[in-house]
Amino acid sequence: MKHYFTNDQDTKSNESEFKVTILDKNFKFITDNGIFSKGELDEASRLLIETFNKLQLTGTLLDVGCGYGAIGLTLAANRADEVHMTDINLRALSLTKRNAILNNLNNVTIYESFCYDKVTQRFAHILSNPPIRAGKKIVHQIITESINHLTDAGTLTIVIGKQHGAASAAKKMTEIFGNAKRIERKKGFWILQSVKVDEKEA
Repeated sequence: MKHYFTNDQDTKSNESEFKVTILDKNFKFITDNGIFSKGELDEASRLLIETFNKLQLTGTLLDVGCGYGAIGLTLAANRADEVHMTDINLRALSLTKRNAILNNLNNVTIYESFCYDKVTQRFAHILSNPPIRAGKKIVHQIITESINHLTDAGTLTIVIGKQHGAASAAKKMTEIFGNAKRIERKKGFWILQSVKVDEKEA
């Protein structure tokens, strides 16, 4: 089965644009074939955006597996902090850059990275709607390696379907962080969050 967390550019391009209102703001997004959730904001990403925004957490943010940019860009529009966005899919990254311009967002940095292999700094928060079709190994890699790219007391927040391994993801987050909390549940999706314990207190 083909998935979107890949640098496969063989899929024929057929761009489309859609409008969406989220967090009381209007956005325009260009999407394309070979990109997750073409033509609409998927329910999982919407839930992650809305849930995280309610927490009013400040600090730099990293969106792993950003796709066309829905999560990182909508949150960037609602915070002064810098937002980094990464993906391995070059078509997705190109769309994210164009969507940042389309929505007049300047506090974003967008670059290619397979999980964290080109991430060089630590963030206050990491978010991801992980690529389920890429397999459990990739999902768990996003969880496992996140702790190395978080500041003390930083958070990892992911959205994952109950039927797509939410319980397994929560178990892995607890294994890595020593904690994991389901902070929201809606329409079969779980929002899971772990907090990195301050190394001085550990």
